[in-house]
Amino acid sequence: MFVIARNPDPESALPWLVRVPLVNGDLLLKARDRWPRTSRVYCHPLDEWPDEPDVVETVPVRSCVRRGIAIDLVLDRPRENRSQLIFTRLRNGREAIFWQSPRTARSSRPAVRVPSRKASGLESLTILVDSRERYPYRFARQRVVTKRETLTAGDYAVYGESAGPHPGSCRALVAAVERKSLDDLSSCLVDGTLSFQLAELAGMERSAVVVEDRYSKLLSHAHVAPGFLLDLLATLQVRYPSVPIVFLETRSLAEEWTYRFLAAALANSDSMIGDVLARTGGGGHDDPGSTAGGRGGSKGNSLTLPMTGSSSVTSTTSSR
Repeated sequence: MFVIARNPDPESALPWLVRVPLVNGDLLLKARDRWPRTSRVYCHPLDEWPDEPDVVETVPVRSCVRRGIAIDLVLDRPRENRSQLIFTRLRNGREAIFWQSPRTARSSRPAVRVPSRKASGLESLTILVDSRERYPYRFARQRVVTKRETLTAGDYAVYGESAGPHPGSCRALVAAVERKSLDDLSSCLVDGTLSFQLAELAGMERSAVVVEDRYSKLLSHAHVAPGFLLDLLATLQVRYPSVPIVFLETRSLAEEWTYRFLAAALANSDSMIGDVLARTGGGGHDDPGSTAGGRGGSKGNSLTLPMTGSSSVTSTTSSR
């Protein structure tokens, strides 16, 4: 049972006592409020539960599980039933516990209005979306035309046309972005497939990985010890420094960042397309209908950038 009682200590700044049932023993806390309704509630460990507590509320518990730095608490009642207890450390080094609900979590990361300003001065932008992307960005708020193709790397990409006597006869893959949810990122870190994906992206002039969540969420993974994912991620970032991994708080912000990154890459690509074509041995005619269908494979007669091979075809497809 989840229990709320009054703190018998009149001098305490935390007037409530909280008893949270856990498998290895109840968690006893002093709390500033009975529930995180408007803001996160600061809590402090309680040494001992009173012999005769002044109980004000007792609620059955549907689930109470510790996952990393967080305890997920679900009460058996229709309202105010979901919350989290977050264990953290303050700047002064002192440990602290904060109790939050979905409402207060949203208030700590408020909704951001995405601007409508066109990216890098481009009136329009064509973004290629990988045909294996199951839930792609639509770029509905941006001046974007999307086309589905089988990309050699990344989930979203832009091409630049070469300058010369026959403009449009050749095209170079200017930039690509790989999209990751937090769960997808975690699984790819653990099974090693992210390394192959970064190796493919590193073969391009401009590339990035965008994550639709906070970096801090890697600490509260359900099945991995805190810090393990951070070490794996840091190792890959050192190994592939040319491919930034950007964490955005929401899917809409990740979509906006992808749009602006690709637009900026295209707007600054005129001086580097010739270098890309020279380094890859030139390109053939634009033939978007002719594809080999796999990451790391060639795409008909169109330009093929150097990749690491096709060893990550299966893992990339299965992670979507």
